[in-house]
Amino acid sequence: MSDMIESTLKTLGLSDKEIAVYLASLKLGPAPVRRVAEAAGINRGTTYDILKSLMDQGLVSYYHEATRQYFAAEDPSNLVDLVEKRRDDLSKVKDEVSKAIPELRSMYKRTGDKPVVKYFQGSAAIKTILKDVIETCAISGVKEYYAYSSSAIKNRLYDVYSSFSKDRIKAGIKVKVLSIGPGGEERGLDERRWLTMDEGAPTYILIYHQKVATISIDADGKPLGVIIEDSGAYQTNKVIFESTWNLLAKRGGVENS
Repeated sequence: MSDMIESTLKTLGLSDKEIAVYLASLKLGPAPVRRVAEAAGINRGTTYDILKSLMDQGLVSYYHEATRQYFAAEDPSNLVDLVEKRRDDLSKVKDEVSKAIPELRSMYKRTGDKPVVKYFQGSAAIKTILKDVIETCAISGVKEYYAYSSSAIKNRLYDVYSSFSKDRIKAGIKVKVLSIGPGGEERGLDERRWLTMDEGAPTYILIYHQKVATISIDADGKPLGVIIEDSGAYQTNKVIFESTWNLLAKRGGVENS
């Protein structure tokens, strides 16, 4: 038996013993369980149970001749039918799980008033946090968030998650941005005002439904991310942001990208 055949059959979910019995049946043709067991190197009782399992999967059939029972492997093309059946079964499972998600979310244990702090490292930290912004806004129905954007880190965000703005707009999520440093462009459903045109530290702060997240760059140039899940932190940062936003408007500090 070639390694490729064994690997392929394992991919279908067949165990080593099932593979041995199936291949023995293919080579032998119609045969009683005793001969299949001998060819597969497995005891007779176990072989019989495996043959029944292979029958359930459509890979083996049996018939009686006189007083003896013979087992025979079906055409190998039945393996394709097995793949299609399992694909259909997985599709049904996926649909059932998707339907159960809302109820499971309602059961999801939160920590009440105690803040939850999550830490992330590496480039994955950036994408994890940006995806959480979209998912949280979409699930909560609060489709607006706020951001402090530094020109010193902005490009790093889009290098890791280039379709972020596209995904945000597709989800109908608005954003107000207070920029630190030059640059910035409108991408849709966004507004921007500048705190300063001088370049600041490489830090990005996001304020979204009941959460505050920061993305920064450490001394080695690696991204670090933190998500704080806390209503108090969210409300306080939101008030500070909106006050600053409105103050800049009164002072005429509004710039269009």
